[in-house]
Amino acid sequence: MPILLSAAPAPRDWAVVALCAEWCSTCRDYRPLLAARAAAVPDELHLWVDIEDDADPLGDLDIETFPTLLVLHRGRPLFFGPVLPQIDVVDRLLQTLRSGAAADIPIAPDNEVAVRWLAQQALAAR
Repeated sequence: MPILLSAAPAPRDWAVVALCAEWCSTCRDYRPLLAARAAAVPDELHLWVDIEDDADPLGDLDIETFPTLLVLHRGRPLFFGPVLPQIDVVDRLLQTLRSGAAADIPIAPDNEVAVRWLAQQALAAR
């Protein structure tokens, strides 16, 4: 199950879902940074998903680069892809998306099941 990095659940329109793996040293280093961001940005939900622990509900999800982020607005995917493991990159990404410059993005057929499940998890956690 995804791990909630944000404080207690509260209504939030934005969700940042980090897809990583425990064996990945970059992911292990990134997790506390993203948890700190979650504390600093309480109006965004932050979830941590280990793609191996949640392999069944994620289906045929194909992640080639860690970390990969899924950014959702009210359950709609606006970004899905790898990011540099730097919080300022995440901040800029969210700033751009929140400015209204983004529209729903197409999701590859192999990733549709995973994105749908992750969106449900984010909506349930908010």
